[in-house]
Amino acid sequence: MWGQDVSALGVAIMAVTGAGAFWLGRTLSRRWQQRKRDKEQAAARAQESRQARRARERSQKRGR
Repeated sequence: MWGQDVSALGVAIMAVTGAGAFWLGRTLSRRWQQRKRDKEQAAARAQESRQARRARERSQKRGR
């Protein structure tokens, strides 16, 4: 591989680094998606009428 030896330790380090990068990317992506979803829901709630808001709150209260 470009004139260099690949040791077992090197392969292990690459595997751990790859898994860590995958986990970090997935975690950050989920957090970003959740924040975006929360922001969109807040915007939708801000646009609804008082009657719609109260109806939603009643249905949520019954659901618990």
